[in-house]
Amino acid sequence: MKLVAPSREYLDGFTDALRRGWSPSTETDVSAELLAEVAADADAFLAGLDDRDPQGRTVTLPDGTTVPRIPGFSRWMWDGEFCGSIGARWQPGTTDLPPTCLGHIGYGVVPWKQRRGYATAALAQMLDELRLETDLPWVDITTDPDNTGSQKVIEANGGVLVGRFDKGAVYGDGECLRYRAQLD
Repeated sequence: MKLVAPSREYLDGFTDALRRGWSPSTETDVSAELLAEVAADADAFLAGLDDRDPQGRTVTLPDGTTVPRIPGFSRWMWDGEFCGSIGARWQPGTTDLPPTCLGHIGYGVVPWKQRRGYATAALAQMLDELRLETDLPWVDITTDPDNTGSQKVIEANGGVLVGRFDKGAVYGDGECLRYRAQLD
């Protein structure tokens, strides 16, 4: 499995996964919204997946509110077929994230490709890319307390549990675990 930059070459695999019920968001199903974006303008959709200079663009949160978008980029997991996605986001010059952003990295593997080590490999590759692309000394990665699979992925990549926190009303409240992975 390797990470690839989203492009037209891999787009059919991505949209097929969305049609099969997979959503890259662990908080809410955004598959219909993403399929509509691709149908409206595939090139603009793909360009938005590498948005290191958002210039006033916004993001819609699970509760429907919109907030300023922060720089970030996505990669797709590929083993000859689409396997999932992983994305990173940050604010230039600081490790702080806005209160509406739970962590620096989020990822998801399609159900039919799970339990193959793809999330672990994807996170390792993303951490390596962030070491080259940013000046961040570390990143925070969050997961739910009952998601032991994700906890193992993070720990396998050197993530250390630094605390528990409440996700906040925008994400439906609930406890969340914060891990930290060193980049320097």
